Amino acid sequence: MLELIQQIVFNVTGKTGVTPETDFIQDLELNSFDIMNIVSAFEDHFNYTIPNRDIWKMKVVQDVIDYIRDKGIADS
Repeated sequence: MLELIQQIVFNVTGKTGVTPETDFIQDLELNSFDIMNIVSAFEDHFNYTIPNRDIWKMKVVQDVIDYIRDKGIADS
């Protein structure tokens, strides 16, 4: 899952060095437009809509990994 997140973040923003502890805003200096583009890429990949209220709860990469697994939308 981490590799997928790294790939999507790189494809959308060109940023590298993403770890489970990476904070999207503090460490990667992403703005809301970048974050929405990343979310859109996840939604396309998993064919799943992430509610806006859930998006802003995901501060670090591990939050995304946990969310995807908790919702049961991880790749088989």
